[in-house]
Amino acid sequence: MRTLPTTFTPSLVSRLNVYKTPPSSPMFHFCHSRFFPIPPPRPLSIMASATQPSSSQAVSPGDVNKETNIFQLIQAHQEKAARLSPVEEIRTVLDQSTRGMLSTFSQKHEGYPSASMVDFACDANGSPILAVSSLAVHTKDLLANFKCSLLVARDPEDRTDLVITLHGDAIAVSEKDQAAIRTAYLAKHPNAFWVDFADFQFMRIEPKVVRYVSGVATALLGSGEFSREEYQDSKVDPIAQFSKPVASHMNKDHAEDTKVIVQFATSIPVDNAYMLDLDSLGFNVKAGYQGNTFKLRVPFPRRAEDRK
Repeated sequence: MRTLPTTFTPSLVSRLNVYKTPPSSPMFHFCHSRFFPIPPPRPLSIMASATQPSSSQAVSPGDVNKETNIFQLIQAHQEKAARLSPVEEIRTVLDQSTRGMLSTFSQKHEGYPSASMVDFACDANGSPILAVSSLAVHTKDLLANFKCSLLVARDPEDRTDLVITLHGDAIAVSEKDQAAIRTAYLAKHPNAFWVDFADFQFMRIEPKVVRYVSGVATALLGSGEFSREEYQDSKVDPIAQFSKPVASHMNKDHAEDTKVIVQFATSIPVDNAYMLDLDSLGFNVKAGYQGNTFKLRVPFPRRAEDRK
């Protein structure tokens, strides 16, 4: 990761504000607080050659396709961009997710798996919580055989993005935990009034192993798995909870500025950039370049500790 010159201390508040300002002022703000300054964008010739320090020849905008493989620039940037550890990222993505594919052992069709789309919320230990009806097929399956899995895709429309499969045992939530679990579930699904219907109950999936696979379009995580202990010992990133308001604000009010930030921070001359999410080490965008779409990681110069 290249270090951006700065004399400011990074901080994080509720949303990003980016201003087109002279060189003496920071461009990158989280609301009204400086996070890190971005100087005016450098010429594309400098940007395109910045990740190739061994080359002394500048690449002009018109020569990018001829002299520089843009996707090599992308790969070089992605490999060096600061990001959460794989287990932290998996734990955080699951905590921020609300829907997945539940797989159970079918009771009606013995020996075959059965899949259902379900809403869920994670408890403090990272265990997915389901609100299930006794009338549902998957509930009957779980009561007969508690072994199951929950598949969650970070971006359901992009199969090359991170996909997580949590294998575990589905058990009924005890009476003493009902109130806390109900509160946690409704925090993620505030309109789920049906959880109080007589045929509904809460079930917790106790993790046994968590697997993940990710394509080159995102974090270069590759693939792997974590034990229950590794998964539950990891922490949810504290900044990820601000992803939605920050990304919404930037995409609605500062789309052009986001593009400029991405161009400067990554040395990739993108045509557009749409912010997806963020965490304490940086943010992710979906970017376009000459008709191609790809995802990029934009690192912060140092970890953001809080939103202030």
